[in-house]
Order: sequence, then C-alpha cells, then structure tokens
Amino acid sequence: MQRDIVQRPGTTGASTGEQPVARTSLPGNLLAPSAARQFVAAALAEWSGLGLPAAVGFSERLSDDAAVIVSELVTNAVVHAGTTVDLLFRLEEATEDEASALVLEVSDHHPTRAVRSDRSESGSGADEGPGEPDEYGRGLALVATLAERWGITYRTGLKTVWARLPVDDWNPFPDAPEAGFQRQLRAAELLAPTARRALRDDADWAGRGALSFLAEASDLLAGQLDEDIVAALAGQLLVPRLADWCAIWLEPETAGRAAVPRLAKVWHVDEARIQPLRTLLEGHPLRLPERVGTGPVSMPWPGSAEDGGQPDGLEGVTLAYRITSGGRTLGAVLLGREGIARVPDEVTALIEDFVRRVGLAVGAARAYTRQATISRILQRGLLPSKVADIPGVASSLVYEPSDDGVVGGDFYDIFPCPGDRWCFVLGDVQGSGPEAAVVTGLARPWLRLLAREGFQAGEVLVRLNRLLLDDAMEAAEAAALMVAAAGGQQSADSGPRFLSLLYGELVPLPDGGARCTLASAGHPLPLLLRPDGTVRPAAEPQLLLGVMDDAVYETQSFDLAPGDSLLCVTDGVTERRSGPLMFDDAEGLAQALSGCVGLTAEEIADRIKHAVHAFAERPPDDDLALLVLQAQ
Repeated sequence: MQRDIVQRPGTTGASTGEQPVARTSLPGNLLAPSAARQFVAAALAEWSGLGLPAAVGFSERLSDDAAVIVSELVTNAVVHAGTTVDLLFRLEEATEDEASALVLEVSDHHPTRAVRSDRSESGSGADEGPGEPDEYGRGLALVATLAERWGITYRTGLKTVWARLPVDDWNPFPDAPEAGFQRQLRAAELLAPTARRALRDDADWAGRGALSFLAEASDLLAGQLDEDIVAALAGQLLVPRLADWCAIWLEPETAGRAAVPRLAKVWHVDEARIQPLRTLLEGHPLRLPERVGTGPVSMPWPGSAEDGGQPDGLEGVTLAYRITSGGRTLGAVLLGREGIARVPDEVTALIEDFVRRVGLAVGAARAYTRQATISRILQRGLLPSKVADIPGVASSLVYEPSDDGVVGGDFYDIFPCPGDRWCFVLGDVQGSGPEAAVVTGLARPWLRLLAREGFQAGEVLVRLNRLLLDDAMEAAEAAALMVAAAGGQQSADSGPRFLSLLYGELVPLPDGGARCTLASAGHPLPLLLRPDGTVRPAAEPQLLLGVMDDAVYETQSFDLAPGDSLLCVTDGVTERRSGPLMFDDAEGLAQALSGCVGLTAEEIADRIKHAVHAFAERPPDDDLALLVLQAQ
C-alpha cells in the first residue's frame, strides 16, 4: 500500500473535503524528539477542540502511542541522518474500508540515502536499504508493535517513515487473554536496552527506544521546582508504562534517625485502587539502607502474608529503589507488576536509570526551595518592616519580587526626617543575587543617615554616589568572590553595580497638599496626575549612581496639590515585555495613569499593577515596584 507525504497548504486545521494536517520542520539535534512530542500533543488537543468526527475516538492510549512513535522516529532520523527533520501529522476520516486513523510521517534529507522506487510495505515493516542493517532494529520494532501498519518511502535525497494508528479501540494483541498487560510489557521491553553494557555504546544506545523514554522523563522532570510535583510526574511516567502501581517516599530535609519518610505519591493503573493502596502503605514507611546501592531490591507484596497481611489474589513482583542525589538518600520508590514472577533485567535497569533522574530532579527542587527561602528572608531584611504615614498625603505601595528564587535589586522606603520632612525612596540595583543584595543592604541605611543629617536632596545623591563607588563596590566584589569560593556560580554581570534611584522629600503645606522635591538618577521618571486627567513627568533624567565619582545631581520642586497623584515605578513596570513591545512604549504608562482620575491612591496602584500583569501572558520576569502618593 503506497504512502507518500500528503502536500497540503496550511498548518493544523480542518476544512470541507480536506484531511486535517499539521506539519513542522525540526532541527537535527537532541531537542527534536521533545519538540516533536509537544507538536503532536498540541495537534491532538486542537483537533479534539474542533469537534472533528474522527477526534471523538481520541484516547489517552492513542495519545501515548503517538508520542512514543514520533519520538522514536525523530530520534532515529536525528541519529542516523543528522539533517533537518520534517514532521507531518494528519487525521484520516473513516471510509467504507477503513476506520479513522492518525498517520505520522517523519522525513530526513540525508544526501546519500539510497534511491528506491516509491514503495512501502504494510504490516511488519519495509525492506532494509543496502548497508543499513541496524537502522530498522529495535526502534522500528517498537513502531511495528504499536502501529496498525507502517512503512518507508524513498525519494532522491528524502526518506520518509510513516505509521498508521487507528483512532478506534484497536488491539495489537487480539488473541491474548490479557492484551493490555502484554502490550505494556512488550513496549517496556522494547524501550529497554538489550543489555546493560549497551550503555557504553553511545551510538547504539541513542537509537534505542529507552533513549526516547529517558529523554521524555528528563524533559518532564527537569526544571520542576517542587519535589511533590516531581513525585507526581514520576508516578505517572512509571504507571502504566513500566509498572502497574508505584509509591514514592521522600525523606524530610532534616533527615535523621528520628525522621520518618513521607509518602508523597501513590499511583495505580486502576484509579479506584489508589486510596486503598495508600492506606495500606502509609503505616509502613519505606527506607532502604545505603548498603543496597541504587539497584532494585525485592520486597514483599503489600498486604500479602509475607508482609503481615492477608493475600488478596493480586500478587506479583514488588521492587524498591533508593532515590539519591549527590550521594545523599532522598527517598525511595516502590513499584509492582501484577501477575508475573520476574521483571526482566533490561526493564529493572531502565527503571534504575529513571529513578536516578528522579533523584536529580528532587535534589534540584530542594536546592531551589532552600535558595528561595534564604532569598525571602534576606529580602525581608533589606526592606523596611513598615513605611511611615505622611500627614496629608495618602500612599499605596506595591512590591512583587520576581519568582525566580533569587533576591532582587528593587527596594523602597518612606521615613520621617527632622524639619517636618518625609522622605521617600524607590531604587533598583543592576542585576540580582548576593552582589546586588549587598548594594541594596548598604544604600537604604545610607540614604536614611544622609537625609537625617540634614543634607538636601541633590546633595544626598551626590554623597551616596561617592559611597557606592567606594565601599559598596568593594563589598559587592567581596560577596562575588565568596560565592565563587563556595563553589557557586558568579553572576554573569558581576562587574560594576549601578543604582537607579528616585529620591524625594515632602513637606506638608498649611492649606493641604505638600511641597515635593525630587531627584532622579537614571530611574524611570515619576508621573504627576492632575484632577483634570493631564499627566506629565515630574522630574528630569540624570546619570545613574555609581558611574562617575564627580557627578552632580539637580532637583525639581513643585506643589502636590489636593487631588494630585504622583506615580513612581521601577523598570519592572516600564520595561514589562510582550514580544518585542514594552509596557511604556508610546507612553503606555502615562496613558494607563490618565485613566485613573478620581481613584484613591490604593485604587490607582491596584489598576496600574493589573495593567502591567495583563500586558503579557507570561508572569513578569523582573521585580515590580510602584509607589503612589496622593495629596489630600
């Protein structure tokens, strides 16, 4: 049966008389299999959402099989051809002769491919090309196991491997009494290496199905910042692909003899049996001794007579693995296969490799949690516990550090000074991490000290600039060296630490409002909103602090009359991005503020914050700070 690539315009979609088609090109590198899996999943989701007749039969099994097949075919194309890989995925509606089906086609462009006549064979596969006996080994055996039909089509400079998966509930083992279990076991065996020594042969191992499984696992586990999410993903990857059920225990951070492992996740192929299994396991915390290593350990079947319970007739093989990272035990995985006496060595070796990746993910999540906790504590120490109330002036402050677990460089303060003055500060140290935290930790108390010593606004910035070029830079460099000496990663921007700062003073007026004096050093300019809706900058731009030791800073003064509102922000607001655009492009901030006439200070701050968040779909990737001062 001939199968050629169907050339149709467009991407994913459906129209009368045409098959829904999705196509893409992927680079010939190790990221291609992951991208292919995501592309297929997106196409399935979109077609399901369109309500196509053939999509009614979509199932979780079909989605899993499509992901495994496309991952295997793209991996083979990358390893053996190394060229750009073309992926075409189409949905064929049912006909009188055939049920509706998904057809995957993966093409590479290797120039030395043998030219064949356009032919392909249905059933178990296609003929092997001259000099290519290994290309259609276990990888395509997996495709043959999961697909109803598959084949290969050759053209000059192009080779296409296709696979057809019926949308209906098709069974590849129709004569087997336990078809689902045998199919899972067969797939697991194909996903595993033929022998443990195969790991030493990178070229051979890269072409095996196990590489696809472990790559998928690594993609899903990498970057997870919560150990419970890691445990949940691990359970769903193991069941039902390699086990019928599994349970994952995690050691507490302060592990010791008195610490008890926590049952983080229980998963079962039959969801109705998850809670009974959890109840059975909760009373028996699992902790494997370090002497057993990271390999499989045979355990009694939960609830069996050997385990001290009553047999339920559903016994099988139970294995436990120690979860480790950096030589430290982080927990254990317990899994079971029902109705068999032994799990093949190839599968146990694959599970051991998988559990090793789980350990790395749990370790990384815990390291992030520790760093984020320290950063939050440090951030609280760098910011005032409360800000002063200014007579006759309402204030509202919004501060949202970016959620990256690293202490940021934004800071703020409002404090009283002698002479019936109230000072306010909004600053942003270039960069983040320990070096930025050192500058923040020095700048805020220095500002308070200089202001309370009676220096005027311009002189405060002049003196702060000199201090930054001297003591703060030395302290920041020392912090960077300490981080590097402790084995940490020094910031890429660990050079000079510049500081953008908006510094202001308010003196209440007898008839209401306040006299405001401002100085801006490389900071986004504050905006003044009048009751009639007009908006104008309230300061002039000047040089960043920490650049030149002889810099001089000027001030601007004006009356903040009753009803006037002053908006001060950091660049986390003005430079909020949505693709190539920034929030303050075309005076976007001023336009947003002009629509806040008649609102209180708190309402203005809330509206601007929501406008910044709504500007892009992704959360802000920089600290966000804004201060609204409104004369009463």
